[in-house]
Amino acid sequence: MDSQTSQSSQASQSPHTFQVDLRGLVDLLSHHLYSSPRVYLRELLQNAVDAITARTAEQPDAPARVRLYAEGGTLRVEDSGVGLTEADVHNLLATIGRSSKRSDPGGIQEARSEFLGQFGIGLLACFVVAERIRVVSRSARTPDAPPVEWTATDDGSYTVRTLPGEARPEPGTTVHLVARPGAGEWLTEERVLALARDFGSLLPYDVRVGDEAVTDLPAPWNRPYPSPATRRVALQRHCHDLFGFTPLDSIDLDVPLAGIRGVAYVLPSSVSPAQRASHRVHLKGMLLTERAEQLLPDWAFFVRCVLDTDSLRPTASRESLYEDETLAAVREALGERIRSWLTGLAAGDPERLAAFLSVHHLGVKSLARHDKEMLRTMLPWLPFETTDGQLSLEEFAGRHPVVHFTRTVEEFRQVAPIASAQGVGVVNGGYTYDSELIEALPSVRPGTAVSELDADTVTAHLDTVDPAEELALAGFLGAARAKLDPLGCDVVLRAFHPLSVPALHLDDRAARHEQARADAEEQADDLWAGILGSLRGSAPRARLVLNHLNPLIRKISSLDDPELIGTATESLYGQALLMAQRPLRPADSALLNRAFIGLLEWATHSDPTEPTEDGRR
Repeated sequence: MDSQTSQSSQASQSPHTFQVDLRGLVDLLSHHLYSSPRVYLRELLQNAVDAITARTAEQPDAPARVRLYAEGGTLRVEDSGVGLTEADVHNLLATIGRSSKRSDPGGIQEARSEFLGQFGIGLLACFVVAERIRVVSRSARTPDAPPVEWTATDDGSYTVRTLPGEARPEPGTTVHLVARPGAGEWLTEERVLALARDFGSLLPYDVRVGDEAVTDLPAPWNRPYPSPATRRVALQRHCHDLFGFTPLDSIDLDVPLAGIRGVAYVLPSSVSPAQRASHRVHLKGMLLTERAEQLLPDWAFFVRCVLDTDSLRPTASRESLYEDETLAAVREALGERIRSWLTGLAAGDPERLAAFLSVHHLGVKSLARHDKEMLRTMLPWLPFETTDGQLSLEEFAGRHPVVHFTRTVEEFRQVAPIASAQGVGVVNGGYTYDSELIEALPSVRPGTAVSELDADTVTAHLDTVDPAEELALAGFLGAARAKLDPLGCDVVLRAFHPLSVPALHLDDRAARHEQARADAEEQADDLWAGILGSLRGSAPRARLVLNHLNPLIRKISSLDDPELIGTATESLYGQALLMAQRPLRPADSALLNRAFIGLLEWATHSDPTEPTEDGRR
């Protein structure tokens, strides 16, 4: 009994072979691994190039050519590569997941870095467009071995047979594809030529579709040119053909230690820093992807690049780059090339730098945030909005002992006219990266004083009114404060220039947060109102600063009618909000409407003491 149990247990533990549904696997490849059926041609070119690489490693004088012929829904691809024996066919083509580079019987494993393929998917990708694949191959390593034929269909079956010697007299491989129903367009000569040129223009071998050359070597950035101007024009044309725009400039990307050579093209128009840049990457001459997003640092969003590499690793689909230490090092090295280009412009070509910054100052500011040397280099060039106009921080700091700045555009709009009239220089730090760069200024310009400008600082620079005059206006100020108190705003009387500004609305972020909390508390139910009430802060409230030097304020302050004072105060408050370009709350919009109607009623009100048209009172 124990013996039978043991035998049964051993039988249940015997290994089994997976049954692969090839149709399901092809569907998985076409819908999930590959972005488009177009990659089938890359796989064919890749296999041909790898076969030639393997043969030339042993026979340096061997021919190195690939020929593609498309006609009537069929495609034939011939290469002069190392070829296969019957044993190779069984071992390599018929085993899904096996890589010829992983178990190479000829010892080419040592040269694996020279191959494009890394994952052994091989011809399987061709089933995305073909219903039948036929491979005829003759081995260069075993010249006496007869040619062998491998034929497979998309139902998962295949046959292998040897052929007479005249079927393939020379070493190499020929792949025949027959299109799947509905996929014939992928095997037309026009489409095959376009795909072959897209994928294989930088391949190091002679590749042709019929009589049309595919390769175009050397690469545009490696060709000799009569002059720098000629090279610049040629690269501009290459960029336009490749990316569809004429670049502002081109930057050589040469990193010999990483086996990288290429060029970055500077975009002629501004783009959002959040927009992911797409770059073209060739791996040993074969186009790997035209949508590489992680190739450059995030700050370099103003360039599009194309390069060839032999060191970066592709993902399983061979359509993107594998994120590893090598890619991180390459990203840093390419970023350094772009940084050096910027430094060179600053040192020797200020006109081109100014033209570049007029479009892409945001990218340079992004870089300068984390690079003190770049910030120091760009200080004379980066533009900032200031109360003195568009200036660089270097020039602004030379004019003012203290570099005051605001963190938001709204704050700058509030204080700029008044601060300028008081002789206080202010930089608008509300735009992307600007406040960070202003705060970093002392680190690259020792001795520079930087201070954030808030409502209290502005108010402190305004002249106070004579106490006796302010006391005489106590009634007016009391009525004005009572009118604006429900809006969370105080009223202050000051004397300042320019005289044309009747009132100034000042607040800071803490005041705005407190006002937002109060608004939310007012609209919330009892539970949330209690919670929000517990969060009530002690932040200063917003202030409406009335200009005692302004003639209109003097007239309004002499009014005796409390109702009219209230309407006038609301009008001044609304006008100050509009001047500061602040977003209006529903309560502010209602106030403006109410004040406007009130002023119209007052303006059209008939005084009973005035005579009528017929002279009667």
